[in-house]
Amino acid sequence: PKMPGQDTAARAYSGCFSQGKKLSDALRISAYVFSTGLLMFTALVNSVSWFMQQIPLGNFWQTAWLEFYDYMEGDEWTIFLIGAALVPALAFWGFNGILLVADITGKPTFITRYRIQLGKNDPVDKKKLYKAIYTALGNQFFVSFPMLVAMFYVMKWWDNTFSKELPTFQWFLVELSIFTVIEEILFYYTHRLGHHPVLYKHIHKKHHEWTAPIGVVSIYAHPIEHIVSNTLPVMTGPMIMGSHIVSISAWFSIALVTTSISHCGYHLPLLPSPEFHDFHHLKFNQCYGVLGVLDFLHGTDRMFRQTKAFERHKVLLGLTPLSESIPEPPKKEE
Repeated sequence: PKMPGQDTAARAYSGCFSQGKKLSDALRISAYVFSTGLLMFTALVNSVSWFMQQIPLGNFWQTAWLEFYDYMEGDEWTIFLIGAALVPALAFWGFNGILLVADITGKPTFITRYRIQLGKNDPVDKKKLYKAIYTALGNQFFVSFPMLVAMFYVMKWWDNTFSKELPTFQWFLVELSIFTVIEEILFYYTHRLGHHPVLYKHIHKKHHEWTAPIGVVSIYAHPIEHIVSNTLPVMTGPMIMGSHIVSISAWFSIALVTTSISHCGYHLPLLPSPEFHDFHHLKFNQCYGVLGVLDFLHGTDRMFRQTKAFERHKVLLGLTPLSESIPEPPKKEE
């Protein structure tokens, strides 16, 4: 006969074993992903570095930087303002300007036919759009800019930020990978914290007014969220690394355009897939990160992995919209 509590102990042991196996599987897969990524990154760096050495681009950019530095008479504040604020802002609004034409007019069809959430924002609600644009501009001028002023004095502490010698292309790729990892970690946990009921109600809910987002919504957020989740994760990497202003300018521009893509609502050919974050806006409690690694480790992408959106979460290499080649299953009749 079984001893009292034997079944309970067996279930507890089974549960611990199951959890241990899941953790082991997650660590094994993560190790595989990171090791594979490291090998691919190393191969890419070596290949691109070799290519860059065969053409005079390095000398071109170094010469252009020196000419710009001399033209600005070494005025570090103006150089920082142009590199860290103006260039990224132009990249953001230039990219989103094209998307806004499609959102408002429904044309060109080359863009609108790649809409992820069919029937949404077709056309976009202009009242909501104007509110999003005003908020985005307000966040840039009244939140991001003061943070850049503080960042300027942090960067002056480093000797390298305004150096007349540009970093090598290899070093920029290393920095880019470090910036990406830091942003992923900080954004995932601050973003997930923002979904705590207390914080969500007063702060993060504003961003989720858009269940079908568009590009400009990427910085449509409460000022506190814009500081903690949008700006600090992107600024922290360059401040830790003491990066050159040219690296900072390139990274900020890449980050702003990338987050615009993830919010744009269109799965366009050759661009990174926005399916992951679009699903987050649709379901709220899935897909908190950028790369998806931490979501996998924490299990916050399980629902996403069971959907057609997950099958579509890849770079589109053809011209046929993935909403057509991998359509949603027909809805069951009530």
